[in-house]
Amino acid sequence: MGMTMTQKILARAAGLDSVQEGQLIEGRLDLVLGNDITTPVAITEFDKAGLTEVFDKDKIAIVLDHYTPCKDIQAARLCAKARDFARRFSITNFFDVGQVGVEHALIPEKGLAAPGEVIVGADSHTCTYGALGAFSTGVGSTDMAAGMATGRLWFKVPPAIRVELTGQLPPYVSGKDVILHLIGLIGVDGALYQSLEFTGSGVSSLEMDDRFTICNMAIEAGAKNGIFPVDDKTLAYLKEHCARPYTPVEADPDAVYARTVTIDLSTLEPTVSLPHLPSNTKTVTEVAGTPIQQVVIGSCTNGRIKDLREAAAIFKGKTVAPGVRCIVIPATQAIVKQALAEGLVDIFLDAGCAFSTPTCGPCLGGHMGVLADGERCVSTTNRNFVGRMGPVDSEIILASPAVAAASAVKGCVADPRTL
Repeated sequence: MGMTMTQKILARAAGLDSVQEGQLIEGRLDLVLGNDITTPVAITEFDKAGLTEVFDKDKIAIVLDHYTPCKDIQAARLCAKARDFARRFSITNFFDVGQVGVEHALIPEKGLAAPGEVIVGADSHTCTYGALGAFSTGVGSTDMAAGMATGRLWFKVPPAIRVELTGQLPPYVSGKDVILHLIGLIGVDGALYQSLEFTGSGVSSLEMDDRFTICNMAIEAGAKNGIFPVDDKTLAYLKEHCARPYTPVEADPDAVYARTVTIDLSTLEPTVSLPHLPSNTKTVTEVAGTPIQQVVIGSCTNGRIKDLREAAAIFKGKTVAPGVRCIVIPATQAIVKQALAEGLVDIFLDAGCAFSTPTCGPCLGGHMGVLADGERCVSTTNRNFVGRMGPVDSEIILASPAVAAASAVKGCVADPRTL
């Protein structure tokens, strides 16, 4: 019986010729990741277990991104604990304020994810790196502690859903619209503990930033991971960012899938998710005119340079509507520099946007954009659960950078195609 991409990677990690869905395996890890919220919990468990060594100081990454620059005393204490651990074990890939970025944009940028690798992170959106043909998934902080100590973890081999993409995206439609459309189709538990494996002729038309966005939100459909095949665009990205050797995998022609979902990219429209679930999707034309008080453009989902370019193209020569706050948060320091070099920052500032240092900040209701009672935000982040960005009666509408920017200009949910 043939294997999917995910099954092949897990078989290799376990030292087996083949695996099948439902099988329990112990796999070798290529990277263990944590942030300023989850790493301190992992450190507590690490020390409680009496562990005194990490398996490989080069294969652990600690990224202080969620509450930094530290918003309060508790955040500062968490970061101090992570800094102490990084010093104690000489962790090579430790990223602090000034060098930090939003983890799931920073890790690929720094060449720490590659095809065929097994990557775990104490953050649910670790599935982002499937865009590079890796098996990457979120784990709990206890698993992170075990992974840091041993370099191995147990996995149950997931079944897979084949997502066949055809056609090409029309103007003003991006990877965010693709994944919102898919989640709307199958629901927030439609891929529960399954692998979303993207394939088809439409894959080649998607830029890497689109693929990162799509895999990032695989978890919002309940998926264990999302993964794309390695093609010329993947290889070009890796040539720029990753110097070490890697071995991609391809699904076997006779690989078994639980089902196939087909999406014709050319038929998609700008799509949003209304409160309070990512699956509550509508086309932007169905909800245009809904009043808003804030717009956030950034996060591990949509804070990359392509996202900023798309937003800046909307803002150029326009201003944020009265009564609306717009916050733009690039995902890494390198993206900040690129946005400066391309004049994007001037466009944002001239339009009346606030422009931030890299941080997760408002995505989790941490800082840099928490909502007040009853306020509504259009956000390029990945979750719109009750109370995610503020009080329980505040609301988040998930959208692409183009829709978010158009909404900031109009002062309500807006279709970028109409500006």
